[in-house]
Amino acid sequence: MDGGPMDGHVVIAPDKFKGSLTAAEAAYAISVGLIRGYPAVATVLCPVADGGDGTLGTVLAAGFEKIPVYAEGPTGQVVHTAYARSGKTAFVEMAEICGLQRLPGGVPAPMTASSHGLGAVVAQALDHGCRDIIIGVGGSASTDGGAGFLTALGATVRDRCGAPVDPSGTSIGTAEQLDLTRLHPEIVSATFTLAVDVDNPLYGPLGAANVYAPQKGANPDQVIELDRSLRRWADVVERETKTDHRTAAGAGAAGGVGFAALAVLGARMQPGIDVILDLIELDRHLQSARAVVTGEGSLDRQSLRGKAAVGVCRRASAYGVPTFAVAGVSALAPAEVRAAGFAGVYPLSDLEPDAARSMSQAAELLAVASEKLARHLTS
Repeated sequence: MDGGPMDGHVVIAPDKFKGSLTAAEAAYAISVGLIRGYPAVATVLCPVADGGDGTLGTVLAAGFEKIPVYAEGPTGQVVHTAYARSGKTAFVEMAEICGLQRLPGGVPAPMTASSHGLGAVVAQALDHGCRDIIIGVGGSASTDGGAGFLTALGATVRDRCGAPVDPSGTSIGTAEQLDLTRLHPEIVSATFTLAVDVDNPLYGPLGAANVYAPQKGANPDQVIELDRSLRRWADVVERETKTDHRTAAGAGAAGGVGFAALAVLGARMQPGIDVILDLIELDRHLQSARAVVTGEGSLDRQSLRGKAAVGVCRRASAYGVPTFAVAGVSALAPAEVRAAGFAGVYPLSDLEPDAARSMSQAAELLAVASEKLARHLTS
């Protein structure tokens, strides 16, 4: 190794290492290691996300403006939150507003949590002149079919007696009518994109309640009730909109927010990682790059379905740029690593087998693994 400049820069594009590092912190730690291993290396830091918790920070790190707002958390408490804006484009992260991380004391509320806060922030973005609304819906706390989301945008849900229903997973089971006459007036002039990484229908064995409500604290009886409520809600929405999106791929995203956005807003669904890679303009940085280093806490078969690291690898492959992954742990066999397109995977567990110590020392371990990677790049 002659110490001269490396031919082409290295793009550093990791997701968060959950419980240890944000995507931006991980990117910095990787950069430190690469520079240790090859001081002349030129790096471009592009932290990424897939639409779930932490995505807002990634979009802000890419240069979007932070717009502070207030909204309701999942159980109705007022939270100080924000969305990201660039021109007329707004990025709104559901997890940051009314997701699981916003549950008071971390106490689950599977039957009463609402998506209302998400709609309230979207409404404020529309008020502020944004017309291209992108919503990351991972990490939701609610299973309300998106009813709360719609009411915050001006819809009214009523029961059989004509009384307003305060939307939640429980109460949408009493819904009989959806009134859209007072929807936010700027909805018709806006486009809506949902960044999702699931393809579940609204209800049924693979629906929002059966698959995801247990992760939100629902017991088996509550799952049955939520699924029944979603079925009733789908009928109500179909009567009002004259459309049926209950079986659409992604309708079950975020407890049914996907369904509501499809049926009422005419939203389009896109894989979360692709949406974010476009927002942060990763393609521009891939041009003339020598290599890409991505990473996340765990690389496993679920990652192969389009999580952040694999999404980065696929995008880089289109430019002929080799992608290396640094992960907390990797459960992928060598053949799966090659099939996914990675030029190599560097697990932190090879350096520190103890999971607790690995998480607490993640930044330094990332730097050490990346220093080793730098030597590979220049050998």
